[in-house]
Amino acid sequence: MSLINKEIKPFKATAYHSGKFVDVTETSIRGKWAVFFFYPADFTFVCPTELGDLADHYAQFQRLGVEIYGVSTDTHFTHKAWHDTSETIAKVQYPLVGDPNHVLARNFEVLIEEAGLADRGTFVVDPEGRIQIVEITAGGIGRNASELLRKVKAAQYVAAHPGEVCPAKWKEGEKTLAPSLDLVGKI
Repeated sequence: MSLINKEIKPFKATAYHSGKFVDVTETSIRGKWAVFFFYPADFTFVCPTELGDLADHYAQFQRLGVEIYGVSTDTHFTHKAWHDTSETIAKVQYPLVGDPNHVLARNFEVLIEEAGLADRGTFVVDPEGRIQIVEITAGGIGRNASELLRKVKAAQYVAAHPGEVCPAKWKEGEKTLAPSLDLVGKI
């Protein structure tokens, strides 16, 4: 069953953010756009490249009113240790959420049960707490923050412009479509 347009389930987790441990809940994220960016584990190989890429684009996400939540099944203590010892992860300014009890990974259906790790899953959540974008990739395939940024802009555009949709490869400022009987068979 698809998670698209489903409301995120209740959770309470602890994140390492800006030198502190902070609580994150489904209610604390309401009112703004959010990206839940699941990755398998701290101190690994593809994961720091992805988190570093997101860190490099974080200001752009912030300008759009989007908060990023990096999530793994590690603890918030492990996130702090990784942040303190990795030059790449030291760039991360968004919350790194610990999910050692696997609540979030199960809620978002990305838990690899036999390994106790999360798949590489990306979820864009609107201000009402509904999932608008889902992307899951295999463990060895890294994601691209620029493409995620493009998708977030499209999701925000569609939310702000009912009756319009964004075609393939749409970029901000480009023409959208207004689905109608007149367009059937003409695209």
